[in-house]
Amino acid sequence: KLEERDVPKNQYYLLERAGIRYPRIFKSPEEIDRLVIVKVNEAIRGYERAFFYASDYEDYRKKSKELLERKMITKESLDNAVIEEYIIGAQINFNYFYSVINNELEIMGTDTRRQTNLDGLIRLPANEQLEVLKYVKPKLIETGHIAATTKESIIEKIFDLGERFVETTKKEYPPGIIGPFALQGAIAADRGKEEMVVFDVSMRIPGSPLTRFTPHTGYLYGESISYGERIAMEVKKAIEADRLRDIVT
Repeated sequence: KLEERDVPKNQYYLLERAGIRYPRIFKSPEEIDRLVIVKVNEAIRGYERAFFYASDYEDYRKKSKELLERKMITKESLDNAVIEEYIIGAQINFNYFYSVINNELEIMGTDTRRQTNLDGLIRLPANEQLEVLKYVKPKLIETGHIAATTKESIIEKIFDLGERFVETTKKEYPPGIIGPFALQGAIAADRGKEEMVVFDVSMRIPGSPLTRFTPHTGYLYGESISYGERIAMEVKKAIEADRLRDIVT
C-alpha cells in the first residue's frame, strides 16, 4: 500500500525521511516551471499509466485534453495524477535484500527497464524518429527488464541509500522492511556529481530483478542466486535460530 502515491506516509514520505533524493512533486499543473512527466492511470488498463510530458501549464492543458478526447485517460485519473520533475539520467533499478537474521543489507542485482513503444522509437535513426512522431505518440508501458552492471563507486553510494531506507522503515513502520525491496530511478549528474534519484520504491520482490545476470550475489555466496532461493535461505536460518517470528508480520 505504501507504494501508492495518494496515501499518507507513502514512499515519498519515506524517501524524504531517509534523505534520499526523488523528483520534485508539483501539487498542481499551474506550478509547472520545468519539464515534467505526468503519471496518470489509463482509462482501460487502470494498473498502467499513460505517461505524458509537459513543460508548462499550457503544454499540460493541451496534451491532457488530447488524451481525454481520445479516451485514453479519464478526468478522475487526471485529477489524481502525479506530476513529477523529469530527471535526465541512466535508469537503473537496484534490487536489495535486507536480512533481519544477519542484520545486513545485500544487493541482489541491478537492471534497467524495457518499455513499449519507447524502445522501438529510440532504435530508429533521428530523421525517422521525427517522421514517426508525427503519427505516433511515445508510450512508456513496462514490457521487461535487462541486466545492467554499474561501476563500483555507484554501488558504494547505493548501499548507503539502501541502509538509510531500511533504518527509516524501522522507525516509521516497525519492524521495518523485511527481505526484498528495490529502489528504482536514474543516476543523474545535474548537480555536478553522480546522484541516484529514486522514481519508485518496490517494497516486495521487484518485477524483474534479473539477479542471475549481475554478479552481486555471486560475490557474496560464491554463486548467483534468485530471490526465491535467498528467501528460503533466510527462512531456514531463522528456523535454526528459533527466530521465525522476526521475519514475519
